[in-house]
Amino acid sequence: MRQQDVHPEDTEGTSEAPSRPDTAEADEKKRDEQAGDCTDEVHSDEVEGDEPLLPARVHRPSDLMRLLVGVLAIVLLLAIAAFAHGTTSGLEQDINKGTGQAPDLLIKIAGLASSIAILLVPVAFAIERLIKRDGLRIADGVLAAVLAHGVTLATDLWVAKGAPDSIQEALTQPSPGDIHALTDPVHGYLAPVIAYMTAVGMSRRPRWRAVLWVVLLLDAFSMLVTGYTTPFSIILTVLIGWAVAYGTLYAVGSPNVRPTGRTLMAGLRHVGFHPVTAAREETHEAATENGDRGRRYFVTLEDGPPLDVTVVDREQQAQGFFYRVWRRLTLRGITTRRSLQSLRQALEQEALLAYAAIAAGANAPKLIATSELGPDAVMLVYEHTGGNTLDSLPDELITDELLRDTWHQVQALQSRRIAHRRLAGDAILVDRSGTVILTDLRGGEIAAGDLLLRVDIAQLVTTLGLRVGAERAVASAVGVLGPDTVADCLPMLQPIALTRSTRATLRKLARERAQREREAVLEASRQDRLARAEETKEDTAPVLEKPDKKAVRAEQRAEKRAIDDALDEAREEDLLTQIRHQVLLIRPQAPVEPVRLERVRPRTLLSFIAGAFGAYFLLTQLTHIEFGTLFDDAEWGWVAAAVLFSALSYFAAAMSLLGFVPERVPFLRTVAAQVAGSFVKIVAPAAVGGVALNTRFLQRSGVRPGLAVASVGASQLFGLGCHILMLLSFGYLTGTEKTPSLSPSRTVIAGLLTVAVLVLVVTSVPFLRKFVSTRVRSLFAGVVPRMLDVLQRPQKLITGIGGMLLLTACFVMCLDASIRAFGHEETASLSLASVAVVFLAGNALGSAAPTPGGVGAVEATLTVGLIAVGLPKEVAAPAVLLYRLLTLWIPVLPGWLFFNHLTRKGAL
Repeated sequence: MRQQDVHPEDTEGTSEAPSRPDTAEADEKKRDEQAGDCTDEVHSDEVEGDEPLLPARVHRPSDLMRLLVGVLAIVLLLAIAAFAHGTTSGLEQDINKGTGQAPDLLIKIAGLASSIAILLVPVAFAIERLIKRDGLRIADGVLAAVLAHGVTLATDLWVAKGAPDSIQEALTQPSPGDIHALTDPVHGYLAPVIAYMTAVGMSRRPRWRAVLWVVLLLDAFSMLVTGYTTPFSIILTVLIGWAVAYGTLYAVGSPNVRPTGRTLMAGLRHVGFHPVTAAREETHEAATENGDRGRRYFVTLEDGPPLDVTVVDREQQAQGFFYRVWRRLTLRGITTRRSLQSLRQALEQEALLAYAAIAAGANAPKLIATSELGPDAVMLVYEHTGGNTLDSLPDELITDELLRDTWHQVQALQSRRIAHRRLAGDAILVDRSGTVILTDLRGGEIAAGDLLLRVDIAQLVTTLGLRVGAERAVASAVGVLGPDTVADCLPMLQPIALTRSTRATLRKLARERAQREREAVLEASRQDRLARAEETKEDTAPVLEKPDKKAVRAEQRAEKRAIDDALDEAREEDLLTQIRHQVLLIRPQAPVEPVRLERVRPRTLLSFIAGAFGAYFLLTQLTHIEFGTLFDDAEWGWVAAAVLFSALSYFAAAMSLLGFVPERVPFLRTVAAQVAGSFVKIVAPAAVGGVALNTRFLQRSGVRPGLAVASVGASQLFGLGCHILMLLSFGYLTGTEKTPSLSPSRTVIAGLLTVAVLVLVVTSVPFLRKFVSTRVRSLFAGVVPRMLDVLQRPQKLITGIGGMLLLTACFVMCLDASIRAFGHEETASLSLASVAVVFLAGNALGSAAPTPGGVGAVEATLTVGLIAVGLPKEVAAPAVLLYRLLTLWIPVLPGWLFFNHLTRKGAL
């Protein structure tokens, strides 16, 4: 295995990284040279090439990021409290109503237990740290608690003296003991306790973290039930304590608990070894499913073969925690390992798996010693296994015998119900004699179920297929495990069941395949145009009359057939499909339907959360509205006008699309496709469903796939530019319409400054700059040539721009008519520019929201926006409801009918 130079901050007290010996003779020669250099006067505690000491404290960027996240969360919480007054009031009423039904005995027990535990838990943890001689953490915690108390006092003073009334109402309420006094906006004792617990590192220890959350929940419950706080006050208290703690840690620095090279050497001597040098091995870039695998060292000894040492500390163990929790929550059956593990549990699990693998007859690194390295790290000592990983082996060295040997090792594990859980290429080691050794057993499972064992087979056949192809990978698996066992793993052959690194490789291959298919289509289109040009030159007959429409359509169909043929020839199957086909050749009756492993998909979860938030927001705004009286007083003429503007928007949408399509496409059929898009928006996010439907429609209308994508992209890009310009223009007018000067409003200035800051951040961060530039470059690669084609036809360009302006005007007028249908005197002072700004902001947020049709995000934004421009919520809420009914929900039924009609006609 390859080595990297030892960094001073990584292995204090270690020598420079030696080259790994390639043969047993080299090992013996190395030891002889080391023994010859040693004299009787050299003591065993001396280490060659001692490096500088690690700093006692480190300023971690992660602490700064957590501080910024905490501050941003506090600002967001205060903004919600200030602007969403109806939502905060409704939330408090609901919580007070629910907690008011709790039994009195339970309330008293919870209050007594939390009041005692909130003081005892920090003291107990401080005693535990002092016993382990870690007093620096206690000092950091005390400092953070003092600062948090100061911030608490300042916040209380600001809320009482200078905060808006809406914030004061959200953070305080009349005290149960004195109705003339208010409760504290921030708890004076809870915020320091949270800051102390966070600063001392209690949250990084699973058992203490569980106790911490239980205490906090008990205290919050008792305070809410007794009426001494509000939900927003509790959230603000937690955020202040959390942010102050990480701000303190970043300012003064965190104690460096990572074991140094000297600590490693001392730990090895403690278990009976006599180390001479230690070099840290090069780490793999691929992330693991089960957290970090620890730092690995190659250690040479005075009187024996070298060792492989793995060191795991608390910081490394915490890496990937949230990813593991997410996998555990969203997947079923393949994440049986606990996400919360102490260092002792991680040590015992890896040791158990190492012994179990060898007992099963598999080739695995032999564990010979374990030990703690201080209070926050452990080490595992293995016999040295030299060689190369499967990922680093040249293709010519991956023989069929090597593949069969790999499967034999997995067969040995599975015979004892041991699941490896991570059979990626960097976990398969091939030593100098060609023997396969399975490493990285830390995330495995003993007494594993059939599902995990089948996932292991699916993972390994995919790993081998990436190197030698599906045919050889499947043949080697069948030759060792048998066809039935391999066939049973087909339902597990899906990306979600594979490791992170494997999924990333498959995505990279998919992008490369798509690029080759695009190039093949472009080449076929170019060849077809050249062939038709040659035919035109050979035709000597003069062409004086207008070309026949049938001939033009015949040429278009011929070109489309040529492109389809080229696409069929260039289309490649992905690796997982190739593996399935190879297995089906052996077992045609094998099950191929993928097993449902996901409990819930991320997009579904986001849609549900956003939809629930939007529904809750609307319900809180509608609770105080008398709809009977409202509809009796409604102006039905304005309702009819809103219906008319909603219907007209589909014609405008068709114009905005066809303006960027030089080819001839029927206008009425395009209008029908836009109506069908009303149905598609309900089953897909607003920014995705319409793009996919329009692209498919243009392809079915005879536009080549690449040009169809470019046309829709040009329409979307031009629409985005018009949207931003109109938003800024109407925002400027809104800020100046009530003042004699032409200076823009503060909102517009703040928006421009925010955009400027975002642009600076994106351009200054290399990762973000590369991400944005790549996306923009790929977008303009197809859009710019299409725009040039459109610019050569001014009529088309005018149609596209006019359609976009008309589309925006229709939606603005529909919203304005909905407002005037329910507001008579209230709408007299409401300008059309203000309505336009509210619509443009709500539409932009709805397009960015991951929910179908922007459900939740659009309703909340429009309602808050209308209330902000001076419209009463008794008018704003029903107006937004009517607008969304006309533009989203009612068109679903005709959209479904048009979608089915166009599908039967072959237009979709």
